[in-house]
Amino acid sequence: MNHLKSFLGVLALALIAITGCEKNSEIAGPAATNSELALETTAAASALEKSNGSAGAVYTMTNATSGNEVAVFNRAADGMLTAAGNFATGGLGTGGGLGNQGAVRLAYNNRLLFVCNAGSNDISVFAVRPGLSLLRTVPSGGQRPVSLTIHGNLLYVLNAGGSGNISGFNVNREGGITPIANSTQPLSGAATGPAQVEFNPRGNFLVVTEKATNRINTYSIGANGLASGPIINSSASATPFGFAFDRRGFLIVSEAVGGAPNASVVSSYNLSANGNLQVVSGSVGTNQTAACWIVITNNGRFAYASNTGSGSISGFRIRSNGSLSLLTADGRTGVSGGAPIDMVLSGDNRFLYALGQSGGEVVGFRVGSEGNLTPIGSVDVLPAFSNGLASD
Repeated sequence: MNHLKSFLGVLALALIAITGCEKNSEIAGPAATNSELALETTAAASALEKSNGSAGAVYTMTNATSGNEVAVFNRAADGMLTAAGNFATGGLGTGGGLGNQGAVRLAYNNRLLFVCNAGSNDISVFAVRPGLSLLRTVPSGGQRPVSLTIHGNLLYVLNAGGSGNISGFNVNREGGITPIANSTQPLSGAATGPAQVEFNPRGNFLVVTEKATNRINTYSIGANGLASGPIINSSASATPFGFAFDRRGFLIVSEAVGGAPNASVVSSYNLSANGNLQVVSGSVGTNQTAACWIVITNNGRFAYASNTGSGSISGFRIRSNGSLSLLTADGRTGVSGGAPIDMVLSGDNRFLYALGQSGGEVVGFRVGSEGNLTPIGSVDVLPAFSNGLASD
């Protein structure tokens, strides 16, 4: 019951309008001193880090009201994590649940990290090396940025505050970021409880889930990077939340059904050329509570949904036609403890990590050849309501 209350609290927070507005002006900002040189040496620095025993890293943000920070964890060859320091974003968090997926993103072959600062209405850009170097912080084009997505040199931000919108930017390998004029587009209405924005694999559409309206919006992307829309689609079940595309382009969405006990589902959709969604597998039950976050393996065989209300992770097999089936009859492919609110797969897909909502922990699992999850331990050094996960 406590987990359910926590989840419903997240949903409520996601619908609160945030006052104040940043002007969406063109900003490239001065680069950090020698930032281009620093980025050019990143690959060599990363190779040195790995030669010293790190197989990669996991990133999350503290979402603290006193100053948002990115917490970095080095990943060993066996998947175990060790804290590697916190790095200030130059922005603010909210100190509460964001009801989102995708607030922390790696790009440009893991050489840049982009982070949402929901409490100060801006986006931070870091150069990635052993540690992080803050390059710049820019306004998000709206209020309360909670999710971002990158395809090529395009970045779009989902702003959940006020009436809500998406807003686009041009980015480059040096960490430059410039707003695209006239790219800001509305959601389906006000108080929609948006959760995530994501490009499809081709980069010609954006998708946004709205928890409060039970809608999944799509936006077409023109050659100039401008989004058009929204095209409004109804979700197969209530409370569409996190999602991901598989390698064939099928859209896999968690639908939390308002946090009703053991009623959560996952649905798959085909995205047509006109932006409409057709249901492939509708409302496949997890048999768990409050399925909210989704990740998919690179080979497209397995999807995982984190069940915030049940402290569990449900695995699904994805068939070549996009249809879904549970890996375990009870839906408990992995048990995370606490209330998992986000997930990420390591770059090699050997490990899955889940972030706890209130316990401030990251729980790790080894991913088996048939999609099974084996616990490998956790780290517990984060403040409550840390948010977002990314991994190389």
